[in-house]
Amino acid sequence: MTDLVSAKHLGQLIGLRRALLYAGVDDKSWNDWRWQLQNAVRTPEALAKVIALDADELASLRVGAASFRMTIPPYYLCLIDPTQRWCPVRLQALPSIAETATHAGERADPLGEDLHRPVPCLIHKYPDRALLLVTQVCPMYCRHCTRRRITRGGADSYPGLGANELGKAIAYLRAHHEIREVLISGGDPLMLSDAKLEGILSALRAVPHVEVLRIGTRAPVTLPMRVTTNLAACLRRFAPLFVITHFNHPKEVTAEAQSACERLVDAGIPVENQTVLMRRLNSDARIIRELNLRCLAMRVRPYYLHQMDVIEGGEHLRTPIAKGIEIIAALRGFSSGLAVPHLAIDLPGGGGKVTLQPEYRIGRSVGSTVFRSFRGGEFAYPDASDEDCSCPYDAQWIAMR
Repeated sequence: MTDLVSAKHLGQLIGLRRALLYAGVDDKSWNDWRWQLQNAVRTPEALAKVIALDADELASLRVGAASFRMTIPPYYLCLIDPTQRWCPVRLQALPSIAETATHAGERADPLGEDLHRPVPCLIHKYPDRALLLVTQVCPMYCRHCTRRRITRGGADSYPGLGANELGKAIAYLRAHHEIREVLISGGDPLMLSDAKLEGILSALRAVPHVEVLRIGTRAPVTLPMRVTTNLAACLRRFAPLFVITHFNHPKEVTAEAQSACERLVDAGIPVENQTVLMRRLNSDARIIRELNLRCLAMRVRPYYLHQMDVIEGGEHLRTPIAKGIEIIAALRGFSSGLAVPHLAIDLPGGGGKVTLQPEYRIGRSVGSTVFRSFRGGEFAYPDASDEDCSCPYDAQWIAMR
């Protein structure tokens, strides 16, 4: 039995916070995602009314919020422990003065996306995949955001996807037959209305060689009421379509979040999770294991454990690469393979993702390779001959296609 907060206890804590902060709000309003956005906390002064902040914290909050905007919906606000500075939800949602300090190697565009932007809203970095940026806004602005140059707000922000920009993106996709998959991101695509989202998906589905669609969204985590039955039915019409979401801590796996994910899965939409590894927030194998098990219980597959990108002002949250490898080693064999994500680093400057894992191959003996098991024992695997490994049927298969 885990000593982390149980889902039942978590629900009770959320209920108490809601009763304290939003006593006069009925369930219909509370479960309306538009009400949640309209009543989100957006200023340090408003936050200070619901969370105990000393003078230093408030000053830090003001400086951090000036560099990157803050929005916290009431639902997600109720997940924050108001008395604990190290609350993992608090660390993700509240600005800090630490965000204004830059360190060597940090970048405004850590993934080199702007180097691969053939038209304003489209990034084509991988051979057969493209990234469509449809909005600059999110339900909640994560302090570890890799696209804060786009989502920070202000005059130089990404303007969003208008008809002209979408037309240019579709024209580019039609001209590049190697692209078979499009990831829709931003910002958070689920901040768009169902009708707007449906229009974008319809335009993408009209490109003959685009086979797979993905939507990257944190709405199931930060604004689960956005995932309505109507939205799930809308997305299902564009299968194969995958939703990639972003739980970082077991505390975020609430009954509401589970219902949102299950609405998607029940509609035939696979949901996968990408977790960002962050210092003192989830940098412990016990936390990551519990998170992944809770994700599996709601039929969300743990997909990536990300080494945090080298964003400007992110040093206080980034972990050593060795920490991620250590966590994967602690999961491998002690958890179902379904609960062990890929440990990934998105290389700075546009190099793309590479994956890491613990080293299990420790040497060779005559005719064998020697491995270390997850328990530490040594086992020899007899090597096969290195004769011809070509696939004779392959040419016929290609011809049939």
